[in-house]
Amino acid sequence: MKPHRGTTILVLGILSIVCCQILGPFAWWMGQSDMSDIEAGQMDPEGKSLTQVGMILGIIGTVLLVLNIVGMVIFTVLGGTMAAVNPG
Repeated sequence: MKPHRGTTILVLGILSIVCCQILGPFAWWMGQSDMSDIEAGQMDPEGKSLTQVGMILGIIGTVLLVLNIVGMVIFTVLGGTMAAVNPG
């Protein structure tokens, strides 16, 4: 049976919310993978709750990342439009 990576996933999930949203998809992906292994009996089930919380935080971090990217695109488009409309 493989050891769980619940602590690592939890730390990645927390960091994805606090300071580095690019880690969100990694926490989400690792959490999903480990949850599948835990459910299949291939991984130590002791870390299931840590893995679930880390995965959920990774999902939230991923959503924040997407919202930031969308916001930057909108800001850039509006800035370019305003510069074109009011060149002086």
